[in-house]
This record gives sequence, C-alpha cells and structure tokens, in this order.
Amino acid sequence: MTPNKNDCIPEQFRFEPVKSCPVIVNFKGKPVTSDAGLILIAELDRKREITSRLAACFKDYREPNKILHPINSLIAQRIYGLIMGYEDLNDHETLRHDAIFALAVGKVINSEQESITLAGKSTLNRIEHCPENVSSRVDSRYHRIEHDAEAIENLLVEIFLESYPKPPREIILDLDVTDDLVHGNQEETFFNPYYRGYCYAPLYIFCGQQILAAKLRASNVDPAEGGLSELQRVIKIIRSRWKDVKIIIRGDSAYSREDIMSWCESQTEIDYVFGLAQNPRLIQLSQSIKHRASEEYSGRLKPIVDFFETLFSPSPDLTNDAAAFVNNSVWYCSLDYQTLDSWSHSRRVVAKVEYSYEEVDTRFVVTSLPVNKIPPGRLYTQKYCPRGNMENCLKEQKLGLHSDRTSTHTFEGNQLRLWFASIAYILMNALREQCLAKTEFKNATVETIRTKLLKLGAVITISQRLILIAISSACPYKEIFAMVYKSLSQLPCPG
Repeated sequence: MTPNKNDCIPEQFRFEPVKSCPVIVNFKGKPVTSDAGLILIAELDRKREITSRLAACFKDYREPNKILHPINSLIAQRIYGLIMGYEDLNDHETLRHDAIFALAVGKVINSEQESITLAGKSTLNRIEHCPENVSSRVDSRYHRIEHDAEAIENLLVEIFLESYPKPPREIILDLDVTDDLVHGNQEETFFNPYYRGYCYAPLYIFCGQQILAAKLRASNVDPAEGGLSELQRVIKIIRSRWKDVKIIIRGDSAYSREDIMSWCESQTEIDYVFGLAQNPRLIQLSQSIKHRASEEYSGRLKPIVDFFETLFSPSPDLTNDAAAFVNNSVWYCSLDYQTLDSWSHSRRVVAKVEYSYEEVDTRFVVTSLPVNKIPPGRLYTQKYCPRGNMENCLKEQKLGLHSDRTSTHTFEGNQLRLWFASIAYILMNALREQCLAKTEFKNATVETIRTKLLKLGAVITISQRLILIAISSACPYKEIFAMVYKSLSQLPCPG
C-alpha cells in the first residue's frame, strides 16, 4: 500500500514503556547521514581532480542561464553514489536531499532550514541515456549532454601515468574479459554459452590494480576481438610519456593469437606472456618432464608407504593415505613450438607438469621472453601466475561498484556506465594506495573500505559560521580516519 502524501503524520509515536519509562519516537532530530566518510573521497577527488576532468569530457548544450545542476556536479554525484553503494539512479531521489552529498559535490548550504536539492534520477538519466531517434544533442529538447568517448578512454590512461612519480623500468599490462549479465532488451546483447546467459563481454586492461581500459563489447564476438587495437591505443599514450619503459603484455589463452604476438614482436621493448591451450602435440612434447615428475613423485611416495606398512595392515587405501603427506612434483621446460597453420613461425612455449597421486596437471604458456633472460620455472611462477590478481580487480568492479549494472537500453549508455564504475574504482584504489598503505586496510577490498571507513553515521549541524559533521565517538576506526586525513592534507593542491 502506497501512503497518501495528504495523510497527517503524527507528531510523535508512543511505544510500550520500558520499566515504567515511556518510549517516544518523533521526526524532530537534526539531520543525520550514514555516509559521513564520503567527505574523504570528496577531498581526494578535489586534490586529484578526477571527476572534474571526467566532466571536461562532456559537452553541455543546455542554456547556461537555465542550468541548476552543472555537469561537474552531476558527474561527481553519480560517481560518489557508486562509491557509496548506490548503483541505481532511483537511489538519487533520496540522496538528492542528503547534506553530505551536497557538501561533497560543492553545493553551498547556508542553514539547516535551507532545502537541499541535488539532481534527481531524471536529470542524471539524461547523461547516460540517449534515444535512438536523437541524432544531434545540440537540437534535442531533453538530451542535451554529450560525452566524448575518445577523451574518456584517454583519461583512464592519463590518470594511470600520473600515479607514478617517475617512469618505471617495466610494467605488465593484463588483458581479460568478463561478463555483464543482462535481464532486458539492451542493444547488442546475445546469449553466450560459456557464461550461460544473455550478457555483454567487456574487455579490460589493468596494470597491477590500476585500470587503463574498459571496453564494452557484445558477447557474440571472439574473446580477443578488439584486444590488439586497445593495446595499440593504450601503449601509444604510454610511450608518449615513457619512451624507454619495458612493457610485458599478459593474458590467458584467448590472446595467444598471431596478430597480437606478431605486433608485439615487431615493437621495441614489448614482450608477451600468454596462456596456451593444450593439444596432443604439446602433450607429446612435454612427455620427458612428465616422466621425470612421475619418477620424482614415486621416489617421494615410496618411503612414506613403506613406513605406513610397518604401522598398519596392508590395504588399498594405504597409498592414498600416504599421498597426503607428499608434496606434488612440479617440473618446467621450454619447448620450440609452431602450430600447423595459424602461427607464422616457431615460438618459445613453457610447459608445466604438476604430478600428484590423483592426477597430472599439464599447462602451457607462450612467450617472447628468451630463455637466457628468464628460465621456464621463474617465467611461469613470477611472470604468468600473478595475472590471477586481475580477477580480484574485476570482482571488485562488479561486486563492489556494480560495473555490471548495464541495464539501460542503449549500448552507448551502458558503455558510459562502465566508465563511471571505472572512475569510481580509480578513486577507491587511489584512496587505498595513497592513504591506506600503512593501515590494516592496505589490501582491503572496496566493499570493506566502504563499510568500515565510509559508511559512518554522523549528525550534521549547519550554521552561518561552520558546518559540523559529528561522527559517533564510538567509531572503531577513528585512528585510521585521522591517518587518511593526514595523508590527504599532504597531497598537493590542484593548480
């Protein structure tokens, strides 16, 4: 039942007394927020100028004298909403009256009696949604805000470059694709049998925990579709600033393609490490280390079995029980391998065989790094295996910042939502790396940081002289809050 706005709300609500003491509830308290920690994000954003530079990638064709919510305020409000866990535009119908969001986006509040009104869902929706029948936003009546896709893509790389005080000697770029499941009639969505649903398949490029590219794609394309062009675009910007940096490109077997590998080989100081799907020829070439791994494992297992036989009666399970005390045998080797048709020449392939009592796990990696620079075991464990950390970054994007909330109808609008989630991630990662590096939250996820440091209850008092945000004295993380504030105060001011 929807309440009628004309219904009279009682001044107070009386509940069952507790030990003869009456319990009374009313709505006359001072403004309270549950998002007081947002003030830290806003200060970091002011110092780094991230949302303001994102806003500069938009063109606003609205009449200046009729604008109530400028584009930089709209962008900041949308990004801050994602950071605080409000992924739905409908949430802003309530958030538009929250004083902490008004302060974060720079809205002037003169008194507690002043009505706080930020942009609602309809205004924010005009940034993301553009109907197909609108050919020019200059002439459109309602959709008069346009974004520059190329500028936004370049901004992600520029922010990454700025995060280094000086050019590094080497960086590793990770490529991967994930799924954004959809539940409507969004443009360019298809059923993907691998992900078992209708979805998008965005392509990401990360360097460590920093995002450089987020490209929305239809899910009916090859996993490596657009990978080379995105790499070329990103590396061109990096090379314009860091001419001598060595770049290693890393990905799973979806990216061990001739076009990507050939391009890397034709460039200076660019190498690759890609997973390689196994086939009968590769399995045959790796038989020598499989035999060695088998002999080594058997040599480890036999003394344990012999010892168990002196303690227990012989049984079929004795060897299985003994295997629990034996480490797996792992062997690596380098192979010279060329496919029958798809590769233009032979390449170095590293084989890994892990032998255990229950199974033999064989995996392969193709690389342009020569064997005299890095042996096979170190290449696999130190250069290839750490790519699994990118999976954690993608999970943070999806679970913590709802990057898979691609529920608007147009493909263009959903790409913009993916970029908004990426910028939100950049801000949260900057908070983690620049302000939380010496705290217990240095490796915390976005959700943990939000819950423990940003989701803080506070009473907001507004007067002509100051705005007081009074966080509860029982807050268990006040020391970390103070450390973050100190780190933020040491960041240089813009300009």
